[in-house]
Amino acid sequence: MSVWCNKIRYIWLDGKIINCEDAKIHVLTHALHYGTAVFEGIRGYMGVDNLYVFRLTDHMARLLNSAKIIGLELAYSIEDLVNATLEVIRANNYKEDIYIRPIVFVGEGSLSLNIANLPVRVAIAAFPFGHYLKPSGIKAKIASWRRVPSVSMPIMAKASGIYLNSVISLSEALRLGFDEAILLDIRGYISEGSGENIFIVRKGEVSTPPITASILEGITRDSVIRIARDLDLKVYERDIIREEIYTADEVFLTGTAAEITPVVFVDNHVIGSGEPGPITLKLQKAYDKIVRGLDEKYKHWLTAVY
Repeated sequence: MSVWCNKIRYIWLDGKIINCEDAKIHVLTHALHYGTAVFEGIRGYMGVDNLYVFRLTDHMARLLNSAKIIGLELAYSIEDLVNATLEVIRANNYKEDIYIRPIVFVGEGSLSLNIANLPVRVAIAAFPFGHYLKPSGIKAKIASWRRVPSVSMPIMAKASGIYLNSVISLSEALRLGFDEAILLDIRGYISEGSGENIFIVRKGEVSTPPITASILEGITRDSVIRIARDLDLKVYERDIIREEIYTADEVFLTGTAAEITPVVFVDNHVIGSGEPGPITLKLQKAYDKIVRGLDEKYKHWLTAVY
C-alpha cells in the first residue's frame, strides 16, 4: 500500500472518485520526465460549525490560468473543479484541517517535447495537514541560486518544472542548518522563499516584493495585503534589497502551507528582537480567525464543505 493511502481513502482523477490505491500513472508519463504540469496548494480549516476551504475559487482560477500560460487545455471549468474538490473532501469525510492538492499534468503517449496531441489529466487529493513551518519563528538562508526570471520561464504559472529551482534552494538551506531559503531575483533584489512570498516590516510599514521580482502572485500574499490594510497598516509592493532583510524590525513568510510564518534569523543576522514581532503576531491572529470562519467580514473567502 502507498504511504499516502494510509491518510487518503479516495482521490478525484479525471472526473471520477476512485480508491487511493487505484490512483496510478505510468512511468512514461510526460509530466514525470519534463515537469509539464501545473498545480495548486489549498487549505481547509475546521471551524466551530463546519470545515471551510480558504479561497477555493481563487485557487482554481489560478490553476486554470497556469494551465493556459503553459499551453494545457482542460475539459473542466472553475465550477467543475470547485465541485470536484468538495466531492473528494466529502468522500473522505474529513472533519479536521486539511491540505488540498489539485494537479493538471500531461499524460503518456510520447516523450517528444511536443505536447500538442498528448492527454491532459487532472487529479485532486486532500489529506490531513498541520503546520508546514514553525509558527513561532524560523531561520532562513539567502540561497546561492537565483529565482528563475520571467524571461526564461513563465513564473506567473504555478508550474511543476519551475519548482526544481525551489527544491535545490531549500535543500541547500537545510544542509546548512536553516529551515527555509530566501531567493533573490536575477537583478539581486529579494524575490521569495522556496514556497512562500516574503514581507518585511520597517518603521511600522509593511513591504513585499512586486510581481516584477519574479514572484508567484500568491493568494495568501494577496489576503495578507488586504487584511493589513484593513488593520490600517501601510503596505507597499516594491523592490527590496538584501540589506533591508537584515535590518528589518520583522520578517515573515506567507503561503498556503506556511500560512504566516515569522522569520527571526536570516544568514548570521538576528531579525529585530529575535522573536516574532507585534505586526506579524497581529496578522497571524487575524488570519487564523478568518480561515476558521470567525470573522464575518471575510466569510466570502470561505467555502463550506458540509
